[in-house]
Amino acid sequence: MSAPHGEHILLIGSGNAGKQQEWRELLAGIDAVLVVPQDLDPVPEEPLERGTTFAENASAKARAYAAATGLRTVADDSGLEVDALHGAPGLRSRRFFGEDASAADRNARLLALMQDVKDRGARFVCVAALAQADGRVELFDGEVRGEIAQASRGAQGFGYDPLFVIAGDGRTMAELPPHEKHAISHRGLAAAKLRARLAEEPR
Repeated sequence: MSAPHGEHILLIGSGNAGKQQEWRELLAGIDAVLVVPQDLDPVPEEPLERGTTFAENASAKARAYAAATGLRTVADDSGLEVDALHGAPGLRSRRFFGEDASAADRNARLLALMQDVKDRGARFVCVAALAQADGRVELFDGEVRGEIAQASRGAQGFGYDPLFVIAGDGRTMAELPPHEKHAISHRGLAAAKLRARLAEEPR
């Protein structure tokens, strides 16, 4: 399996282009070469999500990528939990409205579900897993509260970002420039804990 030689490598264990870009930004400047599955030959298959918690899914993905490539891997599982929907879409955030639904489809269908709902409280949750090639895993979590907007707003980010109004801010996640989003988002908070852990390692 080809990869950069002579440098410390960290694999971003995701086939999602939006997640890959966010993790590249969130981990910029760390003492490692960041690679994604498509950089490798052969390209490792993306593991299925079969866990019952974000932590289980993140751990399984990171461990599977690390085992398949021999590379230390960071992977995360994240999702939107809407209070009025009893925590849905939750673990199935990407697949809740069907395997083939686009981000625009998912957002439109969530807005339709929430059309007459007064309690619009929600939270974004992320659990990131750092897996070593030998199977050891460490977990880092992040959460941000907010509510579901009345309409899609903003062109930044991906997924449900245009619908999530950040508590105390008034803007949706998709209306924030990347540097602001990374400072407060669920993935940004988890990544900050991961960066702190990596910074403790001897050079």
